[in-house]
Amino acid sequence: MKDKRILFVSSEVVPYLPETELSSTAFTAAKNAHSKGVQTRIFMPRYGVINERRHQLHEVIRLSGMNLVVNDMDMPLIIKVASIPKERMQVYFIDNEEYFKRKAVFTDEDDNLFSDNDERAIFFAKGVIETVKKLNWAPDIIHVHGWMASLLPLYLREFYNEEPLFTESKIVTSIYNNGFEGELSTNLADKVKFDLNKEEKVTTIKTPNHTNILKSAIENSDAIIHGSEDISEELSSFIEDKEMPVLGYQLENLKESYLNFYADLVSAN
Repeated sequence: MKDKRILFVSSEVVPYLPETELSSTAFTAAKNAHSKGVQTRIFMPRYGVINERRHQLHEVIRLSGMNLVVNDMDMPLIIKVASIPKERMQVYFIDNEEYFKRKAVFTDEDDNLFSDNDERAIFFAKGVIETVKKLNWAPDIIHVHGWMASLLPLYLREFYNEEPLFTESKIVTSIYNNGFEGELSTNLADKVKFDLNKEEKVTTIKTPNHTNILKSAIENSDAIIHGSEDISEELSSFIEDKEMPVLGYQLENLKESYLNFYADLVSAN
């Protein structure tokens, strides 16, 4: 895998957010690949709870400045970057004042999901892809972590399906059991359809709960990794029915097993 390129796209990454199974695994997977000579890029949202001064985030003017259309509205894209101390790994932050300035991640002070989480997820997916296009950086593997990043496979497969930069990219989605209660906006499917204009492609997310958002990511991925030891029976069966490469939960041997899994996917090209 040396000199190959892996794009890590995650809802959460340590040290910028508190340590969870998801934020730690996303960081560790990138760190392990980087240590083996793999070219890595990490993308995450720039939530308002992230301390920009402490983590030394700075805006990248040459990458910022474009507008992304979300639900027929122009939303300015701001790109910030930081380096993870001691690792020499760059992390890119997708930012927009309307979506990510608030001092919270997914829920308000009453623990209710933000009503615009659907649009935040769309903006994040499109923001990552447009920034990678500006970088002109063609990834061999795109590894997705977390539900906020889980619209990315659908957008890559449908909205950006003619983008040559991603023609050879293999999409890997890690599935975690860190779900949310309830649903995102019931208009999510219509907002995505505004971009895709294909009714059948948004069927899975017409009921936009955590399970269905992950199902959408699964059906648009090339391979799946169990990021948590316990995955719901519904998702496990859904993955099994797809007959795609699957890496089971790794506790002790994450480094070598992930790298070998990536290598097998790349060699299958």
